[in-house]
Amino acid sequence: MLLDKKRGDQLFSAILILPTLLVTTIFILVPVIDSVIKSFLEFKVRNIISGKPGEWNNFENYIRLFNGGKLLPAIVTTLTFVVGVVLIQFILGMTLALILNSNVKCARFIRSIMMMPWVVPTIISALIWMWIFQPQYGLLKYIVGVLTGGAVSDFAILNDPGTALVGVAIAALWKQIPLTTLLLLSGLQNVPDDMLEAATIDGASRTKKFFAIVIPYMKSVISIVVSMAIIENFKQFPLIWTMTGGGPNESTTTLAILSYREAFVSNNLGSGAAVTTIWMLLMIVVIFLYNKIFPKEDMS
Repeated sequence: MLLDKKRGDQLFSAILILPTLLVTTIFILVPVIDSVIKSFLEFKVRNIISGKPGEWNNFENYIRLFNGGKLLPAIVTTLTFVVGVVLIQFILGMTLALILNSNVKCARFIRSIMMMPWVVPTIISALIWMWIFQPQYGLLKYIVGVLTGGAVSDFAILNDPGTALVGVAIAALWKQIPLTTLLLLSGLQNVPDDMLEAATIDGASRTKKFFAIVIPYMKSVISIVVSMAIIENFKQFPLIWTMTGGGPNESTTTLAILSYREAFVSNNLGSGAAVTTIWMLLMIVVIFLYNKIFPKEDMS
């Protein structure tokens, strides 16, 4: 009787998980495997039109990418963007979470307003920030002109190779910080009050309590939040493509932009798949190293 019940529970569990497995296999695993296979083939748009399969090209896609001088700069730009945005996103998100967790007035209203950037579609966010950074009539140019008394008149962030990536990063932070703050705030609210009160009685400073109690209790939440931020910024495409198109002078060309250009601008799907494969492997390595250096701990 117990054996039949156990088998029935296992069958019911399998039925419940089957749709998820099918969706994951069809829409994630199969496309990934297909992309990796195509990265080793001479596969262009004409192959799709004619229905001819691609031909094995002896790693030519990868060799051409490395010798072409575009791949390594794209990798550096991607890592710079990801590390910079994720680090600032965590610091600002944690700061806002601590403020909202300190019984500040109108905290609920602030949380509601704060989530608006996250709700706005990425393309709309890009257009908003393009207007703010617009070199002729943008809001930022006007503010800088007022603050400097008109001394600074040339302030084109997105048109300067040295600052374009910073402009895109600001737009990314504006959109992503609200969710990070909300998730960290939920973690803060699970830190035991009695531990904090005991530390206060013992004379511990706020800094000491933060690093000795709050951070250890939030390690699991922090690990998940940062991992999500890394993945989100690795696959960031619409924001960068809309704001800069990878320019000026390739200064904002990440692996996502390079993959799109190779596949749909140069019409070389095999080369685009090769960039995507390198991009995916690099993201996996970064996530693996992060989880190795900062393992999740659950103190509950």
